[in-house]
Amino acid sequence: MAAASLCRAEEEAKFHWKAPEIGAGEFSDALGMLAREREDYAENLAGYAVNLIARHKASDDSLRRARRFVALSMQLAPRNRRALVANYQLSHGIVPAPVENSYDPEVLAKLLFTRAALLKQQGGPENLLLARAFIELAAELDPRNDDAVYASELQRLDHGGVDWDKLAGGGGGQAGGE
Repeated sequence: MAAASLCRAEEEAKFHWKAPEIGAGEFSDALGMLAREREDYAENLAGYAVNLIARHKASDDSLRRARRFVALSMQLAPRNRRALVANYQLSHGIVPAPVENSYDPEVLAKLLFTRAALLKQQGGPENLLLARAFIELAAELDPRNDDAVYASELQRLDHGGVDWDKLAGGGGGQAGGE
């Protein structure tokens, strides 16, 4: 029994998680979201990341993609339980157990896309940065959502991909290449 447990631990530890480096964070109280709303979005973004990694058994691609979701979650709510626990577990070579998320990816994509439009209307650098990130993630979450994909592609053509290095603390890569 101990041998099986050791084999499982070795199997799980065969991945490398580059933990997001958030520091002071990119979003202040000037962000056009209430604290509770920030926490809700953070919870769902982190939940999606955990399920993505668990479903794909911590493949390199799932880790790379999930890092952006966890980083944005931590940017929105630096003390979000799900994001902090997942980041800790992944940093220690443990694949987190899947979690029950409030929203399916398609629904979460619609919410992100809709919220992005409101953030754009509010204006300001922080709102616009988060709006761009939400649009890009919405297109990734639901590539069949024509509106999100179109907005993401226009954004990419006009401004390039979201600077995930800025949001995740380096090593996150540009979204356009992921």
